Amino acid sequence: MKIKLRQKKLKNGKSSLYLEFYNGYKKDENGVISHQRTFEYLQLYLFENPQNADEKRKNKEAMQMAENIFTIRKADYIKGKYNIKNEKKGEITFLDYFRRLKDERYENHSNYGNWDAALKHIERFCPEHIELNEIDTDFVKDFKKYLDTKAKTKSGTPLSQNSKYTYFNKFRAALREAYNESFIQQDVIKSVKTFAQAESLREYLTYSELQSLSNAYCKYPVLKNAFIFSCLTGLRWSDIDKMKWSEVRNEENGARVIFRQKKTDSAEYLYISTQARKLLGSQRSPDEKVFKGLKYGAHFNAQILTWCMRAGITKHITFHSARHTNAVLLLENGADIYTVSKRLGHREIRTTEIYTKIIDEKMKEAANLIPELNLDF
Repeated sequence: MKIKLRQKKLKNGKSSLYLEFYNGYKKDENGVISHQRTFEYLQLYLFENPQNADEKRKNKEAMQMAENIFTIRKADYIKGKYNIKNEKKGEITFLDYFRRLKDERYENHSNYGNWDAALKHIERFCPEHIELNEIDTDFVKDFKKYLDTKAKTKSGTPLSQNSKYTYFNKFRAALREAYNESFIQQDVIKSVKTFAQAESLREYLTYSELQSLSNAYCKYPVLKNAFIFSCLTGLRWSDIDKMKWSEVRNEENGARVIFRQKKTDSAEYLYISTQARKLLGSQRSPDEKVFKGLKYGAHFNAQILTWCMRAGITKHITFHSARHTNAVLLLENGADIYTVSKRLGHREIRTTEIYTKIIDEKMKEAANLIPELNLDF
């Protein structure tokens, strides 16, 4: 459950303060989603535009009271007062608990897809009747073994190392939260190590390959412009897809894209090159999408591969490869790793360090570029 303090504007020039209790969502037989919310109206009000010191004082007192009630309700929830239909702590099934945590991620768009994928494997492993108070260290070890030896993808193949790592960590996160909220009395994950994370292959384009791609025909001009724009800026698909003209700023010393990253929700202020700005074309209405008509799906992904083949590129290039291309080209042309990390919006510099390994490989290749000499020692 998520509890939030909210305000609602009234016709009399005041705002009513209330609490919203979000308890996930349900799907009907037609797949229509309905969110489960209840409300507590606090009978506390704020002046929208306080005119004097007295109104400002009353606003401060009302807000303080509302925040105090908000804190009490959150504490009550943690203690179990608002737990699933007043069931006793620990007697909730693990699957119900995990599903509710997953639903909370849907509400705040926090890594919901990975939680949903992890749940599918947990449902195959865990019986419906298993309660939180029945879970012990052996249960955790058994699930880890299941992921490592029995779990399969939709196509029937074993899970990749990174999938095991991701699903097991969501499983651990749920049990950690259950322990922190006193649903279980023992920290059952403490002694069980997670899977090692595999280093993923980051496919990218060289400068000459990018030049060839730029000259090649692409069936969808908007896809071509968006992909090359990503190569020049390092922006993710999600941020390019939602980009509006209000985020593009033309300034005296260049152009910037000012936006909020969809993945991390952090505010970004990204300078872009003159060439990248030209790719966008003339400024249009602030609410209009910059790359109008851009779509995500198997058809557009296939078009990227077809476009690459026309350019003589046989690598398996996806839209995300444009972001890798940007990082490699920046490092090859003298940008320091800290600057590259900031431009890519990485929270930790170690995420960026993988690209230095790519550069090192190219340095090794360069060592053997000069033909052998006929030397007489």
